[in-house]
Amino acid sequence: MSKRTLELFTLSNKVAIITGGGSGQGKVAAELFAAQGAKVIVADINLDAALAVATAVGGAAIRTDVATEADVKAMVDFACETFGGIDILFNNAGVGFSASPRYKMASITETPEEAWDAILDINLKGVAMGCKHAIPKMLERGGGAIINNASINAIAGVHGADAYTASKGGIVSLTRVLAADWGARNIRVNCICPGPVETPMISSLLTEADFNTAMTSAVPMGRVGAAEEIAAVALFLATPAAGYINGAILPVDGGWSAR
Repeated sequence: MSKRTLELFTLSNKVAIITGGGSGQGKVAAELFAAQGAKVIVADINLDAALAVATAVGGAAIRTDVATEADVKAMVDFACETFGGIDILFNNAGVGFSASPRYKMASITETPEEAWDAILDINLKGVAMGCKHAIPKMLERGGGAIINNASINAIAGVHGADAYTASKGGIVSLTRVLAADWGARNIRVNCICPGPVETPMISSLLTEADFNTAMTSAVPMGRVGAAEEIAAVALFLATPAAGYINGAILPVDGGWSAR
């Protein structure tokens, strides 16, 4: 394999911010990005979790509530102060299925206003604020790569998760317009739409037979995904190998969306 080919799949000397990097897909992404040479900022609302991951990968950690613009701006400033700039942003943080009234996943007639506000603030506004503050810093370095983590819900209606689905659909639309707006200035913006993935967000639900059966029966491959399978796609989209991919909405769902 030529040196040039190898360079296409490395992140040597790149600075990457990963939100929600303290667990699940974000934690694995931090490990993969660092293994390919990136300097990683692990941002998470749980600072202890972020510090543990950052220590393991030789990066740096910051507590970040992505629903708060001031926190997101501080995150980007921290990356620039710590490592000199930013090249990659993986907007991974999000809230998913929960019985809590604050994050209740239900039909539109049953979803309280509090849940709409919280879910949209974290899942959609959090992505928007990350892009808002990262893009100017990427321009200073000649460009960059943004990877937004949405959901299969964004492209395939899933019963009983209306606010969540709306928030993830918004990420898809935001990805497209940002790709069109900033592609000419060498900033690529792409979106991953994972199917059901075994992470701390849904691991407890997967122990329930009905939920597990519903998830696996909807996937032609007959299983839920692994965090590594999502993080690996994020890694690819961050590398020079994906240099001509911009505005892509990529299902990583075991074939769910193909049904």
